[in-house]
Amino acid sequence: MRTTILTFIAFMLVASPAFAHFGMVIPDSNVATQETRSTNLTISFSHPFEGAGMKLEKPKQFFAIANGKKIDLLPTLSTTKVMDQEAWKTAFRFKRPGVYQFILEPTPYWEPEEDCFIIHYTKTYVAAFGSEEDWDAPAGLPTEIIPLTRPYGLYAGSSFTGQVLSNGKPVANAEIEYELYNKDGFTAPTEHHVTMVTKTDSNGVFTVTCPKAGWWGFAALTTANYTLTAPSGEEKPVELGAVTWIKFDNFKK
Repeated sequence: MRTTILTFIAFMLVASPAFAHFGMVIPDSNVATQETRSTNLTISFSHPFEGAGMKLEKPKQFFAIANGKKIDLLPTLSTTKVMDQEAWKTAFRFKRPGVYQFILEPTPYWEPEEDCFIIHYTKTYVAAFGSEEDWDAPAGLPTEIIPLTRPYGLYAGSSFTGQVLSNGKPVANAEIEYELYNKDGFTAPTEHHVTMVTKTDSNGVFTVTCPKAGWWGFAALTTANYTLTAPSGEEKPVELGAVTWIKFDNFKK
């Protein structure tokens, strides 16, 4: 009887889905105006629908790209807590019109349960002072999602289309995981509704529809062509994530 119970528990552990990890870069707003010229940004690592955080070591890089220039923001970071775990924050004041990409390159995260390292190149967009230019410009990351839908000014229920690039080339048949940053405590109908999944086509393009207002994260997952040394001293694979956060809004009266 004891053997049967242990076998059942082992089966359930294997059969249960592993909820997705997401790097997160979340500003106060994805639009800056003359009245709201500044934004606060929080940088974290979590299971966003479940509200389960993980410790984020100080990033390797955090910067903005706008108007063809890179702005180093790493020295501006200070520690904070997100979902009860160590995270980072900063404030940014917009001085010029432009579409600003805020980009995180984290320190590699060792995940013993998946027996691999995780590196999520994570970005979000803020449009400053009515700018409409370069919202689809690549940032030149090792892997990234290029928006083919303008990544701001979207309503809940809108579709978002993106293209996954790895070293500048489209990634066919890449798995895309996407989740709502569930700040309102919604309950998923089933465990399969926590992290939704689609795949890119032969050109690395995908389209998904987001039914709720809020921040949605999209993560394109690939395996790096290199390994890193685990705490045990063994060489382990590296999961690369191209992560993008897009805000969807409700209509207003």
